[in-house]
Amino acid sequence: MGPAEPDGRWADDAPRTTGHFDGIDFEGFWDDGDYSRENYVEPAPADELIASIEEELGGYRLPDSYVELLRMHNGGMVERPCHPMAESTSWAGDYIQISGLYAIGRTATWSLCGELGSTFMRDEWGYPDIGVGIADTPSAGHEQIMLDYRACGPRGEPRVVHVDQEGDYRITVVAPDFASFVRGLVSEDEFDDSEETLQADLAIVRHGTLSPIVRRALDAAGLQDGEALVRGLAERIVTEKGFFALHADGDSWLMCDVMFWLYSHLATASSFEDFVNRAEGQDDYERPCYTLMVTTSFVADPYGFCTGAYAEGFLRDWWDAKVERGNLVAAVGGYRFDSEYATQLLRVLRATGGIG
Repeated sequence: MGPAEPDGRWADDAPRTTGHFDGIDFEGFWDDGDYSRENYVEPAPADELIASIEEELGGYRLPDSYVELLRMHNGGMVERPCHPMAESTSWAGDYIQISGLYAIGRTATWSLCGELGSTFMRDEWGYPDIGVGIADTPSAGHEQIMLDYRACGPRGEPRVVHVDQEGDYRITVVAPDFASFVRGLVSEDEFDDSEETLQADLAIVRHGTLSPIVRRALDAAGLQDGEALVRGLAERIVTEKGFFALHADGDSWLMCDVMFWLYSHLATASSFEDFVNRAEGQDDYERPCYTLMVTTSFVADPYGFCTGAYAEGFLRDWWDAKVERGNLVAAVGGYRFDSEYATQLLRVLRATGGIG
């Protein structure tokens, strides 16, 4: 492999070509909301940046079509997030879904070499070194869309594959190349399984086993009707949304309140990160944290009452608002709810859960 040329090519490569997306209408393709712009999007990449990113990724040459698209719009969440599949995955029987495409860069959270990008998913989450991760999914790290260079070599034209962390990193082919992948992306409306999702998620919140951490916290709190209250609130969320997920709405924030209140019976959070994240290398439920209470379960010891994903931005907004309002106050060693707010929380939870 030769040195990088000033135009972003390696010495033994042909120039980048364009025209892979002729005839595609990109109107409405990108989600240009605040969250997308702040966490996914970077300025159009210069040739020098592209070359340095390719080198940092391990010498994998990014497909011309990928470079072409990201020169037009360097990363972002997408409004056409679904791709049909001939083979089922953990996401669905006939399609997969992405959240956004990684930018060519290092500064955005979800960029190729960003905080939660391709290199992070390989080094910290154990994704196989088969190429480059290019897209995240709503499962918050438990699936990834990757460019697979195993058959073509690091300078060839890679396939696009789905890698399932929960399924022992099972690899399923999505498209023969990146341009075909983008052309195949369609709206969620093409796969309207809302009724099936509703019924499946109602079963999850009604009957799914609780996280070992939540069970310990309920015991520590001595709340005899606690499990029924938590399930009642979750059922209300699913009924309103059509699925089990926590966002910025009132009931979602109430569930976050409940999880923090339960967590506080086992530990004191020194910071937002301390409350949310598992310890480095943690592979059990010994240390309490939010993500192991309601959003993420281990393959070796799964629990059923689980959203399967979370968006840190929504949770951080909840935390900041609670601190600003004085609901979440500094205590010895960290943060706890104000005692009056905690009492009010239980009253609201009982009313919301429909339990007197």
